[in-house]
Amino acid sequence: MKSQWNDDAAKRAIETYGAEGVSEDIALRVYTTRLIGRDPLLVLHGGGNTSVKTRAVDDLGQEHDVIAVKGSGADMADMEPWGLPAVKLGPLREMRALDALSDEAMVNMQRLNLLNAAAPNPSVETLLHAFLPHKFVDHAHAAAVLSLVDQPDGEVLAREVYDGRMGIVPYIAPGFDLAKAAADVFDEKPDVEGLILHKHGIFTFGDTARDAYERMIEMVSLAESRLRQGRPVVFQGAHLPAEPATAADIAPILRGACAIHHPGREPMRFIAEFRTSPAILDYVNGAELASYSQRGVVTPDHIIRTKNKPLVVPAPEAGKLDAFAQSVQAAVETFVAEYDIYFSRENEAVGGTKTKLDPMPRVILVPGVGLFGLGRSAKDAAIAGDLAENTVRVITDAEAIGRYEPLPERDLFALEYWSLEQAKLKKQVVKPLTGQVAVVTGAGIGTATAKALGGRRAAVAVFDVASMRVRDGRRRERDRHCLRRDQTGRRRPRFRRCLRALRRCRHSRVDAGAAWQGRIGDVPDEVLRESFELNFFAHQSVAREAVAIMLKQDTGGALLFNISKQAVNPGQNFGPYGLPKAATMLLMRQYALDYGADGIRSNGVNADRIRSGLLTGEMIAARSKARGVSEADYMAGNLLHAEVTAEDVAQAFLALAKARKTTGHVETVDGGNIAAALR
Repeated sequence: MKSQWNDDAAKRAIETYGAEGVSEDIALRVYTTRLIGRDPLLVLHGGGNTSVKTRAVDDLGQEHDVIAVKGSGADMADMEPWGLPAVKLGPLREMRALDALSDEAMVNMQRLNLLNAAAPNPSVETLLHAFLPHKFVDHAHAAAVLSLVDQPDGEVLAREVYDGRMGIVPYIAPGFDLAKAAADVFDEKPDVEGLILHKHGIFTFGDTARDAYERMIEMVSLAESRLRQGRPVVFQGAHLPAEPATAADIAPILRGACAIHHPGREPMRFIAEFRTSPAILDYVNGAELASYSQRGVVTPDHIIRTKNKPLVVPAPEAGKLDAFAQSVQAAVETFVAEYDIYFSRENEAVGGTKTKLDPMPRVILVPGVGLFGLGRSAKDAAIAGDLAENTVRVITDAEAIGRYEPLPERDLFALEYWSLEQAKLKKQVVKPLTGQVAVVTGAGIGTATAKALGGRRAAVAVFDVASMRVRDGRRRERDRHCLRRDQTGRRRPRFRRCLRALRRCRHSRVDAGAAWQGRIGDVPDEVLRESFELNFFAHQSVAREAVAIMLKQDTGGALLFNISKQAVNPGQNFGPYGLPKAATMLLMRQYALDYGADGIRSNGVNADRIRSGLLTGEMIAARSKARGVSEADYMAGNLLHAEVTAEDVAQAFLALAKARKTTGHVETVDGGNIAAALR
């Protein structure tokens, strides 16, 4: 591991933040915090913390000795000064004289001594930072250090590697007791350059930001050097099918099996994030996977994100997905039953005061394929995937020098069901589309719809098709294709592969279209066929692919079609566009008929006069001129005398996405047009 310190970058940080009134101490604290936070071998996703002891002025103009420490909600990788709330240092240090202090009281005392009452909660390890005398203190969960200490003799190994340069702190859960124990270890040998927290991580410190940071790099490098002395580990030997199924084939099965069903309510779903690499495949293909993967998390910091153990499923065989689905369902049921037993046992041991979390896994290991992270949002799924990859590395390196052995279950339960985390459960707000995936095609209305669905916590994938412009009855494509995904018949196989790569669809909304014009008797057959390709068959192609995924997941779903008022109120010379749109309306209802029993809803929106790639400024000008009205009057030519926007249409799609018991319905969004009203 190499130091990333750069004198010029450090100077720029001082100058940049100095212009905003931020002190040099805080500027350098932000700079080195980012250096640590952006290295995944040191910390991941909000883990770790840093601090600096400095001086600060309160609103009365009084100056105080403070500790600026990482706050709750801040990520070291993107640290800003606001993420380092200042706490009065004197009262914190006085707390060391106490014999005991609950976590709740500790948090309260820290907040009472904030200089800014609106600041985030200081780190739960603030007292550990405060009890040490050094100006700069850094804490990380370095992968190499975890491989070293997650051993039966981890403390002995750490003493050998660091030869007195680091203090060794026995495992204690984060909080007041750990802070006191760490300070006691330091007091016994005040010349140490840092602390190794058994089964947890590493602290380094110094009088300057650079000293503390570069000591972190040096100490982690010593651990890496010791790991390189181990034997190469290749986890092989498991029986794998000659032709394993792909991740795209099995993702809907895994996601569907992990959904939590509640009578009369939408299932509680998870987003899936796939990861694979040669190292991951070596790991999941190991004959002893059921042993080394089930021993527990590499550091207590991860358990809230990944649970203590991953779900292991059998290797899937291509062409035998029904059998795989049955084995996955059985594996999930076993996982849930074992989690329930674990919770009951450990909760009873602490007086039965805890509220059980959902029992579903957050990591799934699939021999022959790779691993999946699960989360209630795309972000949470990605975090679980990152931590699972980190776990693969830590366990592989740990096995190279001995035997991977993390904390016992009881200690980890205490962190998974920590009172401070339990309190957060009562404040959680779950939005209607949390855990659901929406695939949206087309720009314009599609962009607005994607934003609306994402605002209700859906994970949204947008596939845009090149916009079409009407010019003398012929279409002209732009050169640029968003994501280079087209929906026309000529490129349909490529688009299908794109959808299969997602394989976790819950909602599908088809928006792409183009308006060919002309009197229907004069329109060449090839133009009409081309219009049907985009305005009808593209909808069918996307809907068919989405339904196939929904059926595998077996948790229902929603198809949402952007139709048009042309389907029921055709315009003169707009037959090439209106005919396929009328067919699309019937397509929507056919899906409602054919798949309603599978819990798949199918609805549409009939919109009119929406500014988009279809209704361009050029077309608006031409049509308003032809009718002898202003452009504003043309766009507001409805009963409400108000222009309808893409955002208005998006809200209709959002409502249909949430309407659990509506199918085969056409929602009209046109400001009022009796001629286009459905009977």
